[in-house]
This record gives sequence, structure tokens and C-alpha cells, in this order.
Amino acid sequence: MRVVLLCLSLTLSASPSWSQEALGLAAPAEVKDSGLLQHILPRFSLKTGIRVIADDAGVLVLQTAPPGDPVFARDGVIYHLRIEDDAKHERFRDWLLSDIGKNTVESFTPDDGAPFSADFEIAATQEETVIDGDAARGEELSMTHCGRCHVIGPKNRMNGLGSTPSFAVLRAMPDWSERFQAFFALNPHPAFTQIDGLTLPFDPERPSPIHPVEMTLDELDAILAFVSVMKAADLGAPLQLQ
Repeated sequence: MRVVLLCLSLTLSASPSWSQEALGLAAPAEVKDSGLLQHILPRFSLKTGIRVIADDAGVLVLQTAPPGDPVFARDGVIYHLRIEDDAKHERFRDWLLSDIGKNTVESFTPDDGAPFSADFEIAATQEETVIDGDAARGEELSMTHCGRCHVIGPKNRMNGLGSTPSFAVLRAMPDWSERFQAFFALNPHPAFTQIDGLTLPFDPERPSPIHPVEMTLDELDAILAFVSVMKAADLGAPLQLQ
């Protein structure tokens, strides 16, 4: 009897833990209705022990435009996965982008409509986007509001946080303009950033952990104008201080 109980105990301890809180994944209706999520999510959970379920209010978000990592496509629409800075979120993203995840997506056959593809190309639509605005003022504002964490340029090349991408690296990303336009909604910025007339005031019980970044929409436009004309980093070159 003890042997049986011991074997059962070992079996349970080696199985994925299903008692943990599930991560919700919000997705457009056409993805939910296709049945794709019911196909891929249980397979990911079984493989990793991390529960992910379809949830319109989920912290993981599939959307048809950046920001986020492009993970699969259907009928010419590329779906991007937006995650937060969390190891479980990153595990799900990395699984979707792995060969196993891609094969899982492509093995699904919907009852209606075209299949999903994990092998696609993002069109090279990175025209030289130049945004109207006061770029010189935008540089000053960037130094003031962002320079304590990001390397803005030569003037503060030694002051950025090591784990924080420089403006030049961000400028080299295909979705740089979307990232900058919505930066205040992307972690960790909501905890300490206020855009006049756009963001909600801080919860009195959860004040900003650092001196808050406060700016107007005009100031954000000036920063966008500055970034639009700056030189992007060469992401294929050896790493250098920006």
C-alpha cells in the first residue's frame, strides 16, 4: 500500500500544477470564433504547466496591429501578441514563436475560413516617417523626462539603465512610432507617467514610486518629431554604447 501511495505521490508531483491562477488571453472575435485558441492553449498548458485561457479581459492581448510580437497571420492580417514584463508571459510568447508553437498553430484546421499561418513576412513599409513638430524641443523634453532611464543620444550616453533600450534602438524597430505614441500605456510607464487630459490620475493608495513623468500631448508630439529624425541604431552591428 505504501508503494502505491509513493508512486501516486511522485506522479502527482511530476504533473503540471493546474491549481495556479490562469492567465487570460484577449483576442479579436475572428480568432476566438475560429477555434484556434481552444486548439493551442491546452497544448501549451499541458507542455508547460502554465494555464492560459481565453478571456476578453486578459492580461495577454492578441491584436491586429503593434505594439506586440507578430505571432501568426490569416487572410493577410498579422496578429501581434502584447505581453507584460512577466516570465510566464514571455514563456507563452516564446512558445508561440518556437517551431513547436508554429507547428501547433499551423496544424489547426478551422471549420470555416482560411487556416492560420506562422510563416509570414512583415511588409517592408518602414518609410522614412517624419512627424511634424519641434524636434529641438523634443530632444530637450526627451532628456528631461526620459533621460534618467533611456540613452537619448551622445549627451547622456553613460546615464541610461543597462536593461533599458536606447532611443536609437527603439527607433530601429518597425513599430517605433506606435511604441512612442502609446509609451504611457506600456509597462512600466503607467506606474509613474501622466499625460494631461489623457491618463487617469494616480490612485491615492498607489502613488508613483518615483518622481512622476508629467507631460502634455503637445510635448509628446515634440518627442515624436525628435525621434522621427534621429538616426536609428544598426541592430545587426556589434553592440556599442549609444
